[in-house]
Amino acid sequence: MNAADVAPEAQARFPHELMYAAAHQYYLEDATQGDIAKRLGVSRATVSRLLTEARKQGIVEIRVHRPATLEDGPLAAEVAAALNLRRVYLVPKVSGPALGPWLAPGVARALAGVGLESGDVVLVSSGTTVYECAREGLGRFPGVTIAPAVGGQEEPQPWFQTNETTRILAERVGGVPAYLYAPAMPGPELFYSLKHEPSVRRVMDLWARAKCAIVGVGSAPLMRQMMPSFMPRDADSLRHAVGDVCSRIYDRDGAPVSYPGSERLVATGLDELRRVPASIAVAVGAEKVLSIVAGARGGYFNQLVTDTPTAEGLVAAARQL
Repeated sequence: MNAADVAPEAQARFPHELMYAAAHQYYLEDATQGDIAKRLGVSRATVSRLLTEARKQGIVEIRVHRPATLEDGPLAAEVAAALNLRRVYLVPKVSGPALGPWLAPGVARALAGVGLESGDVVLVSSGTTVYECAREGLGRFPGVTIAPAVGGQEEPQPWFQTNETTRILAERVGGVPAYLYAPAMPGPELFYSLKHEPSVRRVMDLWARAKCAIVGVGSAPLMRQMMPSFMPRDADSLRHAVGDVCSRIYDRDGAPVSYPGSERLVATGLDELRRVPASIAVAVGAEKVLSIVAGARGGYFNQLVTDTPTAEGLVAAARQL
């Protein structure tokens, strides 16, 4: 690299020789920043800045290689076969309150395999898992349209507002957001109006031609601590429900479960989800095992991102059911 390739402000602040010397000693000689500071006659803080600037200017290039031990192996293939899925992407055991940092690498690998191009449509569901993954690095897909698969909900949490998940994901991947300005469960009159409102209709039309969907898998509605306000807890039919995708409820066989008002749900239909070429479910936890198995039986997703303990539970459950 010559002086013409380096930004003027970097040239004025740090000579190339100094950046190179600090980087060579730190990365190739395993010297500590304190040792380098003494050798070069600068402060430790200056060494840190030298190393940062060396990376920015391309004097240092860092590569991170995925270890072979983290590659999907026999367990992933076993889950895929047991649930009749096209592909399963495994991540190490998820721990801690935040799911996104753990699951995002698996989602990124799944998206990379879809072959997304500018103009393709990617749907996103509501829910904590999809929201947290959207905030992480999932790759760059310029020109891809990101659209909500379900309307917004009354709950204040951002993960219930699919427009927010849509905005974040579109920003991170370089895509174009398509917002759905509709509640998840409107009243009868509003539902009829929304179906004919042009901006809402445009998003609904995207559902039918989506190339990919990223969806969370909800556990049994009556077992949740937090349940969408539009689902009536006293509905008898919900006693048979084991999970949902895009707020569409289903039983242990994957058959749809209706409840009062469900015919007005503003969300991608289960038949539409079956037709999406790459429908990627993202879910972890023992409480999600039955929901995942039933959703796979219904054909509502054909790929899965999960962790190793959940995968082991899925194999065991599939053998018993």
